[in-house]
Amino acid sequence: GAWLTFTGIVRTHMTMAEMEKPIIAKVNGNAIGFGASLVFSSDLIVASREACIAHMHLSMGEIEGVGPEYGLVPGDGGVALMPLYMSPPKAKEWLMLGPLVNAGELAEQGLINYAVAPEDLDAKVDALCEKLLRRSAFALAWTKRVANRRDVQHLNMTLDAGAAYEMASALQNERAKIKDHFSLE
Repeated sequence: GAWLTFTGIVRTHMTMAEMEKPIIAKVNGNAIGFGASLVFSSDLIVASREACIAHMHLSMGEIEGVGPEYGLVPGDGGVALMPLYMSPPKAKEWLMLGPLVNAGELAEQGLINYAVAPEDLDAKVDALCEKLLRRSAFALAWTKRVANRRDVQHLNMTLDAGAAYEMASALQNERAKIKDHFSLE
């Protein structure tokens, strides 16, 4: 099951990067974990100002009842994608500490295109779609293809390793739970 899940995740990101049609992320609520990965796999990102976006894989241990030792490699795309969006120190902070960041802050940092009032979200996305539809389909497709070449190369180099490490860290956490449960001490 894990293999199917993670190969599906890898295929999703590669398809989004290689697809010639522009993809607009319309974020009306929180996007955490794989949701954040889908957002950052998109070509344009428009979010409700209050929406939070985060990769909290390593900070899951801070959730009540989970336990401080629990954490996962953000292999659902986060560890591969965030270095494409952020400087290395910011990407590492994002991935290792898992801060919940609202869309307003992300827009100010230039990490997403727009953070708008919730009631303006549909109109903003519709306006972007209308503008894109007035462009040459071939020129749009080829522009995306060229603009994403570095991303595709980077994803080819990192996605499967990130997915494998996430699976390994999940198995390690399960092993630790079983060991603690059956401990004879």
